[in-house]
Amino acid sequence: MAAVGAILVTGLAAQSTKTGTGAKTPSTAKDPKVARGAYLVNFGSCNDCHSPKMMTDKGPVPDKSRLLSGHPAESKLPPFKKEDIGPGKWVLFSEDLTACVGPWGVTRSANLTPDENTGLGLWTEEMFVNAMRTGKHMGAGRPIMPPMPWFSVAELTDDDLRAVFAYLKSLPPVKNQVPGPMSLDDYAATTK
Repeated sequence: MAAVGAILVTGLAAQSTKTGTGAKTPSTAKDPKVARGAYLVNFGSCNDCHSPKMMTDKGPVPDKSRLLSGHPAESKLPPFKKEDIGPGKWVLFSEDLTACVGPWGVTRSANLTPDENTGLGLWTEEMFVNAMRTGKHMGAGRPIMPPMPWFSVAELTDDDLRAVFAYLKSLPPVKNQVPGPMSLDDYAATTK
């Protein structure tokens, strides 16, 4: 679920079919709730930030073997100058758009697959809906950091949020322990 204005990447295009309404739904989704969730994830551009990319002659495209698995744990961010980050300055993204550096610190996109140890596998539907409504991890934890537009996602109906969760739980689990957010100072200390 990428920030408004991000490049629209349709990571589900290869596994989807077009319906008479122009909506895309996965050809393998038999459950209408899962199909609705897939449509919302696709339209919401969740792959823009939550899927690692492969570079092609048309630019970055989601790596279908790691859809919605978040920032690759093994991926190292390049160094940056702290003085270039801040209000009225730059916000930086990693080359595959799964990590972001801004005045709030360093954010890496979460693993949204149902892996029990590194993704949403242990989450309940209620936790997910509460997280999207409150902007808190697991509905009650640390803040969900920028650029995740949780405040826009919070405008979805409960039924739509439940559909998104059903779709995410239908994905193949991908083991990928994404590092948590860090302050700029904490991150700078790790790169020395």
